Amino acid sequence: MVDRRQFIKKASGTLAALGGLSLFQRSGLATATGAEDSTSLDALPGKKALIKKTYRPPNYETPVSYFDAPFTPNNIFFVRYHNAVIPEVKAGEWRLRIGGDAVRTPLELTLEQLRRDFKPVEIAALCLCSGNRRGLFQPHVPGVQWGSGAMGNACWRGVRLKDVLAGAGIGKSAMEVSLDGADSGVMKTTPDFIKSLPLAKALDENTLIAFEMNGEPLPHWNGFPVRLIIPGWTATYWMKHLTAVNVMSKPFDGFWMKTAYRIPKDRFQGGQFSSQETETNRPITEMVVNSLITNLVDGQTLPTAKPMEINGVAWDGGNGIEKMEVSTDGGISWHQATLKQDYGRFSWRQWHHVFVPKHPGEYRIMARATSHSGACQPNEPIPNPSGYHHNAVQKITIQVA
Repeated sequence: MVDRRQFIKKASGTLAALGGLSLFQRSGLATATGAEDSTSLDALPGKKALIKKTYRPPNYETPVSYFDAPFTPNNIFFVRYHNAVIPEVKAGEWRLRIGGDAVRTPLELTLEQLRRDFKPVEIAALCLCSGNRRGLFQPHVPGVQWGSGAMGNACWRGVRLKDVLAGAGIGKSAMEVSLDGADSGVMKTTPDFIKSLPLAKALDENTLIAFEMNGEPLPHWNGFPVRLIIPGWTATYWMKHLTAVNVMSKPFDGFWMKTAYRIPKDRFQGGQFSSQETETNRPITEMVVNSLITNLVDGQTLPTAKPMEINGVAWDGGNGIEKMEVSTDGGISWHQATLKQDYGRFSWRQWHHVFVPKHPGEYRIMARATSHSGACQPNEPIPNPSGYHHNAVQKITIQVA
């Protein structure tokens, strides 16, 4: 951990240099009270200082200014856990067990076997917490009060889950595939964090068991030695420290599927998981279309009469971004931004727009993404009990001196 006195001294100097902007504002996050109340900077071992939401279990988000790049460095990638007991897994001792009542031949694999015996695959994909921006909902909802930094874009390398399952043999009765990791709760009564996937998603060619992240072994806080990668789906399914995969003939009924991570049925488009749906709700699955300004913050003052570049990123659940629009007058008029390099449909897409202020004063900046499916960001977030899928058009105010 960073020394508290050194951190306070450094933070005080930073605040003075920024003319009174809070660290929360300077990071590029919106300033809803729920998110700001739980904000401080701290560094986990192997990480730079991140925005600490909770320490036990560790939940830390990335300052938005770091998102002004195609890929998020490993040492500033966000950290999300439900359980507080997170063992230091040794690569040589790690084992992956493949089983379940719908598997023909149970397997146990070492990391060396996983790397040696299966075809390696790389994919660029955004890892995004289901509750990203939860702290910006009004009124506030329960849960970790995330700002906009519970996400990160990375290039993942591993092997296809379907190839590993093929080695075990999948029975005709298979319906879902459950996933378990090495972390656990402090108390025996804490439900184990186990998730499940519909069989079709588990067999998707883009679903990976990953052992590298941005060309390096996975960091401890991001799932070492292996984690699951489900491109296009929220990170609740991206099991860290993966130890067990079970193919089942019935729907998994554990707490983290049956009770948690659920949204009102028909409130959002897409994301089918029929074996886990009820008459009123269903599991959260696919990410929704969204965008974020990365180089400007709410309340910032800028010089007058100079061209200003507005930068950001946009993403969705895998259809890809068709266009990005920016308004500098509070939504009265919109201008198409320029999309940068496309790293694949599951990666976020960088964009930029040049704006020349005509006069000093206040400007209301807005950003809006549209996907190839035709989905567009709403003006206001869609209410739901757990504060998921906050994808409202971003609105920030800047002052031109």
